[in-house]
Amino acid sequence: MILILGGTGEARKLAEELVQSEVRVVSSLAGRVARPRLPVGEVRVGGFGGPDGLAAWLRENDVKAVVDATHPFAERIGANAAKAAERTGIPLLRLVRPGWQPGRGDVWHWADDLADAAKKLPELGNRVFLTSGRQGLPAFAHLDDLWFLIRCVDPPEPPLPRHHELILARGPYELAAERELLERVDVLVTKDSGGPQTSAKLTAARELGKPVLVVRRPPRPRTETAGTVTEAVEWVLNR
Repeated sequence: MILILGGTGEARKLAEELVQSEVRVVSSLAGRVARPRLPVGEVRVGGFGGPDGLAAWLRENDVKAVVDATHPFAERIGANAAKAAERTGIPLLRLVRPGWQPGRGDVWHWADDLADAAKKLPELGNRVFLTSGRQGLPAFAHLDDLWFLIRCVDPPEPPLPRHHELILARGPYELAAERELLERVDVLVTKDSGGPQTSAKLTAARELGKPVLVVRRPPRPRTETAGTVTEAVEWVLNR
């Protein structure tokens, strides 16, 4: 059996291709999204109880290999997976989509994390399109002089910025709609998630000449990596 730590589009595609190759797959979802898009094959929802719990689960279920296909900013599960793989000797692959790169005409500013982004934001504009996810909203809650257009998949919990408008939506997003939203603000804030599903906002910002504040990806444990689903499928089948 192969365990896929997922929730991303790449994880769903990987599960689909492995099932088609008659590989038994269990996809694990964190359970943070109310109505997740479920992959094919077996699915479990919820945490494992840290690296020890994950290591025990791997042993009990005779897992042959693990693919960490979580979001680039899912730091905790990535660290737990690396520790569990080391303790059990089970092969681990990190499937990570390439990050976004600025192109001609882009006005990008980089932040090391959400706290750094909040510190730099007032210099870039008073009206903000915030697309960094609901769990990171408290980092911006103290910025009372700014107005935020906040977009996330599920309703966020407080604290939130005092002046805000909330949009609940799930990507992919159309370029024309993204352009309309960006016309209402001075600056876009996003994590460097990579991939095409939410990249239309970057194109719209470029076309409108709007600055973008991009939060860098956090460091992840060193392990074997694949940049595409095809590479990950080959890695699994060779196991």
